[in-house]
Amino acid sequence: MKIHIKGGRVIDPAAGTEQVADVFIAAGKVCAIGTAPADFNANRTIDASGLIVVPGLVDLSARLREPGYEYKATLESEMNAALAGGVTSLVCPPDTDPVLDEPGLVEMLKFRARNLNQAHVYPLGALTIGLKGKVITEMVELTESGCIGFSQADTPVIDTQVLLRALQYATTHGFTVWLRPQDAYLSAGGVAASGPIASRLGLPGVPAAAETVALHTIIELVRMTGARVHLSHLSSAPGIDLVREARKEGLRITSDVTINHLHLTDMDIGYFDSQMRLDPPLRTQRDRDAIRAGLLDGTIDAICSDHTPVDDDEKLLPFAEASPGATGLELLMSLIVKWANESRVPLAKALAKATTASADVLGLQAGRILAGAVADIAIVDPAVQWMVEPRVLKSQGHNTPFLGYELPARVKTTIVAGHIAYEAK
Repeated sequence: MKIHIKGGRVIDPAAGTEQVADVFIAAGKVCAIGTAPADFNANRTIDASGLIVVPGLVDLSARLREPGYEYKATLESEMNAALAGGVTSLVCPPDTDPVLDEPGLVEMLKFRARNLNQAHVYPLGALTIGLKGKVITEMVELTESGCIGFSQADTPVIDTQVLLRALQYATTHGFTVWLRPQDAYLSAGGVAASGPIASRLGLPGVPAAAETVALHTIIELVRMTGARVHLSHLSSAPGIDLVREARKEGLRITSDVTINHLHLTDMDIGYFDSQMRLDPPLRTQRDRDAIRAGLLDGTIDAICSDHTPVDDDEKLLPFAEASPGATGLELLMSLIVKWANESRVPLAKALAKATTASADVLGLQAGRILAGAVADIAIVDPAVQWMVEPRVLKSQGHNTPFLGYELPARVKTTIVAGHIAYEAK
């Protein structure tokens, strides 16, 4: 299919540029920007006047809930949510049921995703069998079946010897290990960030040390092994400082933060609002400011949605008993634009944190609009304001900390590999 995107403001996060130009797509790729190739006859022309044309977002953390948790969400519902949010590539953690620790399970997930012909899905394989932290998985076989890296999701490896062996094995084969820095003992039982808010509400706290103690261990093991490690969901100012120093040292470490932690703090818990029950917990304004500074100075590579659909009943419980998690795929684009507007960050620079930078973490040629690149593109109306309500969300999980918020920017059209996968009605 040949597509002509006409008159949009094309944003290239890789180059940090914006220009009003036409984009021409053929055979699944961008064939030209500006002037149409010879003999180009479009099957479809999209008028993008007044709209922005951006690379499809690359989300580094999106739970699709299959297999095993279909009562929370299905592959179809969450892929629809991704497209409605302009997300064209996403990474899914291995904490499904059963866990993604066998090649057959990964192949099944990839097969289902391919048949839907929607967003590109990149599974993370389990680092240890059953995510139990005892026996390392067959990483080579899992990679051959389609895994892009290896993770424990939110389950720490308590045995440091096992983690060391896993990093050594991964280094030998050039694999990336994704780790959520969290000390299992310091975080046990905690539901909110330690501090005045948690104390006033009587909620068990998770100290920042739960993150920094784990980071010290991970960083030391990276020094020993030379492993390539991606740190998921940083949340604290002291943790970000440790990562900054490690990167100055030249260690092969990348990192991301969630869009929730970019905007919210523990003050937003209010009167036990279970929509704010997240993992890691929301921290102080100082921590949020450190996250924003880390994104701007390059310490933190990427922003992810941490999309975790939760059943409604699991959010109707008291705060300490409610399941952590929130839907985020459909909000990621709008919340990035909101951050850019509020903090006066150039939109190209803000979008880079969920396009080119995320793709670089994965080692993919994605998140770019340039001639010859795969045509993964979102066309966005930056002027529209929309209210976040359960009825407008396509995800099966309707729980989000941003319910009732009015957000800027809405995706009008999403193109994946040259075909129109989503059009707003």
